[in-house]
Amino acid sequence: MNGRKPGESGDVASRRALLRWAMLGGGAAFAELWRGSCALGATTKKEQEAQAAVEQATRGMPAPRIQDVTVIEVGGGGVNDSTVVKVTTDQAGLYGYGCATHSFPGGRSRLVRAAVEDYLKPLVLGRTTERIEQIWQICYMSSYYKNDGVLNSAIGGLSDALWDIKGRQAGMPVYQLVGGKVREAAAIYLHVGMGRPDQDPGKQLVENSRKLVERGCRYLLVAMFVRDGAVSNLYGQPKFDDGSIPFDRDKETRKILAAFETFRQEMPPEIGLGVDVHSLLDPVRATQFSKDVEQFRLFYCEDLFSPEETGHYRIVRQQSSTPLAVGELWTNPQEWRPLVEERLIDYVRHHVSHVGGFTAARKIAAFAENYEVKFAWHGSPNSPVGHMANLTLDLTQNNFGIHEHFDYPPLVQDVFHGCAEIRDGYAWISEKPGWGIEIDEALAAKHPITDEHPNEMRTPDGSVIEGTG
Repeated sequence: MNGRKPGESGDVASRRALLRWAMLGGGAAFAELWRGSCALGATTKKEQEAQAAVEQATRGMPAPRIQDVTVIEVGGGGVNDSTVVKVTTDQAGLYGYGCATHSFPGGRSRLVRAAVEDYLKPLVLGRTTERIEQIWQICYMSSYYKNDGVLNSAIGGLSDALWDIKGRQAGMPVYQLVGGKVREAAAIYLHVGMGRPDQDPGKQLVENSRKLVERGCRYLLVAMFVRDGAVSNLYGQPKFDDGSIPFDRDKETRKILAAFETFRQEMPPEIGLGVDVHSLLDPVRATQFSKDVEQFRLFYCEDLFSPEETGHYRIVRQQSSTPLAVGELWTNPQEWRPLVEERLIDYVRHHVSHVGGFTAARKIAAFAENYEVKFAWHGSPNSPVGHMANLTLDLTQNNFGIHEHFDYPPLVQDVFHGCAEIRDGYAWISEKPGWGIEIDEALAAKHPITDEHPNEMRTPDGSVIEGTG
């Protein structure tokens, strides 16, 4: 009646009945039964104690919650202006910094401050700092209109501050939190000028380049700017009535090409040379320029076209082997997808805060890697906090290309303690927890951003064109 076989004990019969019940249950109950009995048998007392210690360490203290969000500005003079978001938690002494710098000229830092303080801060107060990705998505989805530089910079600053907090909690630099280094340091390039307009551009370029090479730099970039192509307007005046300076694109192009020819004749062939067009040329001029500079074997030609003219990259790719970099002006990660997928460019060049900070940039880099496209993040203006975020990406992502570096003036170095170390042509990351940066907030408060101005470029006849001066 009870299912016991002759001579079988009650315990044995009970186990046999339980086994039959488990098997009839489709195996799920049996699997659970096995896990409960066998797992305990396979775990030693020492292992159980160690696991309990881990759980105590990770769960014994409640997750930090966001107590305050503030904005720190430092007016470093144009290319060194900095906007940083500070997130303070409810745990004493635990806070983090993230870069929200919105690039020059006319960077609209006051709009970034408003986006942080008036829109994002009320949204995140009281939330736990551990959910970086979720908070990023909440901030991003909070606006029906997305991917403008102001909002993305605000989001990037806030979420990057959470990465800093995470590193400080763990006692590790952020690069350790995302898998560690794939290289020891990042090769840098420096900007080099061609002297005053009344000087020989080639001679000055070579002289200035040699000084930087003596510092160990092996890659140099020349930027097209209004000051180098300045001319008189159609009235014979150096400025228009509103103060804007007329710019001659053909004069600038001739000057660049002549200087590059001298550079390649006199500088060692292993010294890399690049150019930033700053979208100053119209499509026909830009296409011709890409072919004219091919002979100089550039490491890349940057922002040949404005974002509105990206269809021309396909034309240039068919006619020239000059490596192409693009992205400084782009804030929507979807804009560059066709260029990457069709391998029409060689480097993505986003300003990291403009696309939403470290969280967003990691995804961009990972996507580009699938198509053998490298990254070379825009580096100026950028706070030392943002510089360290760039460098963290450089050292942890496989498809790193080159690192843009600007030397910070004494004021910025006094405000930001722990700037990345530059030596022998490489940038070396901080080994301190988080981004490794501390800010003298009292000193920063004495030096607000005051030099922002609208950007206006004109040709001699008065037409308004793309570009930066």
